Amino acid sequence: MSVIEHDFGAEKRRKERRFRTLLSLDALHEQNVRANPLPYLERASERIFQLERALFEAALAGRPDAGAPGPEPGTLVVEAGEYARLRACHAAVEQALAALCSDAEEDGAP
Repeated sequence: MSVIEHDFGAEKRRKERRFRTLLSLDALHEQNVRANPLPYLERASERIFQLERALFEAALAGRPDAGAPGPEPGTLVVEAGEYARLRACHAAVEQALAALCSDAEEDGAP
């Protein structure tokens, strides 16, 4: 005797609910996501673009500017723990940017 499994669309509803949650929408939008997903996909695309832009700006802010003069003379005291956190953040941003660039190259983007 065999059992035929059927989820009655539960997996599809879980995906729609996760998509809605990732876009920070309330439960009222779930039917709209199902009926007309295009505006929500455009919203997700815009959010991804904004996050990529923020990542690029953070990476550029961490790099020295070639055309700018050197740092102003003076002494700046930073705690070792704070400096370590700053370096860890900088490394994470650079790693994420490198992963993003490598994914773009694999997809064929310039």
